[in-house]
Amino acid sequence: MSSLAQSLSTSEPVVSVDWLHANLREPDVKVLDASWYMPDEHRNPLQEYQVGHIPGALFFDIDGISDRSTDLPHMLPSEEAFAAAVSALGIENKDNLVVYDGKGIFSAARVWWMFRIFGHDKIWVLDGGLPRWRASGFDVESSASSDAMLKATAASDATEKVYQGHRVGPITFKTNFQPHSIWTIDQVHKNIEEQTHQHVDARSKARFDGVAPEPRKGIRSGHIPGSKCLPFPQMLDASQTLLPANELKKRIEQEGISLDRPILISCGTGVTACILGLGLHRLGKTDVPLYDGSWTEWAMSHDI
Repeated sequence: MSSLAQSLSTSEPVVSVDWLHANLREPDVKVLDASWYMPDEHRNPLQEYQVGHIPGALFFDIDGISDRSTDLPHMLPSEEAFAAAVSALGIENKDNLVVYDGKGIFSAARVWWMFRIFGHDKIWVLDGGLPRWRASGFDVESSASSDAMLKATAASDATEKVYQGHRVGPITFKTNFQPHSIWTIDQVHKNIEEQTHQHVDARSKARFDGVAPEPRKGIRSGHIPGSKCLPFPQMLDASQTLLPANELKKRIEQEGISLDRPILISCGTGVTACILGLGLHRLGKTDVPLYDGSWTEWAMSHDI
């Protein structure tokens, strides 16, 4: 085991910008820019990546590396599609991955969850993300190499090809799917009856209560029966870094959620719930499934 691997623990879901800056040139560290924004924010993450990113970072397209067989946005792709996409990015199972986004801790948590559900635990979210990196005075690359741009496109193309039934290669990344980490709408229905899991929703209280609109047109707001609201910003401090364990515990328990019982997480489309997943992971609760379709699928299927 390298000294690098010893300085990282998979029981901790984040690394500091100081750690990344010190280890950026290590050959077994790869950095992913997983920036993504809500549709109503009108921001283009790939353009922003081209304008400025952590040196050597590759762009991970959350919308591109997704299930092409559904109308729901950025659902988890199949094992074969994920392996093809990640291989196109040049990622191997031996790599230590650090994933960040342009907000602090936002969409990076989704990619952390994606790699973990496919059996790759050597992944950490950059605490405070690109804003924290910049605020620390560390360099950003202001132009993306043609190789980096080609890889970003190739990863999405590889995903599409797999869904079209084409063979893609070479595959440098082997998946080990963890099916217990993702729930379907049927499992959520069953849980309403059986209540084996406390269902926690990461959306804002106003969306949860049905008084603010959803960011996607045609989707009403409201919540799944029996679920509790714990908005994802509750996991973060003012500088968008993950709160210490004692503060996370306090905020979770304040909402009447017991850390001694199983928890299921969801949100609007499966992105911000993963931030709750990060917080729970810091507290040692690593067996938390995500309802991937989340409120968008639930509202669509109950409004027919």
